[in-house]
Amino acid sequence: MSSSPSAAGSSPGAASLPQVGPQSHVTLHFRLSLADGDEDVMNTFKDRPATLQLGIGQLAEFLESRLLGLTEGTHEVFELAPEQAFGQRNPELLRRISHETLRANSSEESFAPGDLVDFPAPDGSRFAGVLKQIDEDSALFDFNHPLAGRALRFEVKLLGVL
Repeated sequence: MSSSPSAAGSSPGAASLPQVGPQSHVTLHFRLSLADGDEDVMNTFKDRPATLQLGIGQLAEFLESRLLGLTEGTHEVFELAPEQAFGQRNPELLRRISHETLRANSSEESFAPGDLVDFPAPDGSRFAGVLKQIDEDSALFDFNHPLAGRALRFEVKLLGVL
């Protein structure tokens, strides 16, 4: 839903407004929040706008796809089901890790539920899990994205498009 048309709105020149493409540089305000609007994940409306280039991983692909085709000056709000955002929670991404494996892969000395811990992937990259439980033998980690299973709201106001 468009909440405010651009100043050129219905004028003949409106068609010539810059439009977002797959590699565009954009300056925008955006707000990503839980669908109920009560909790912001990120909000640039309160500070300086963001400037980024699409197609190089600066913004999640599912958010970039909502920007494609929009014109400079557009103000939109998108409601995103979990499947359109970070996906549903996957119970297979809850994993028990031995204390030996945990200590071998982390420089931390102690751990508590809620800690975010990085682990190496076989390809040399890193991935993170949230510690859910710890006992004398093992630790239970959740490797789902923290927003998996959550409906989101994405509000965007395009200030500039190159």
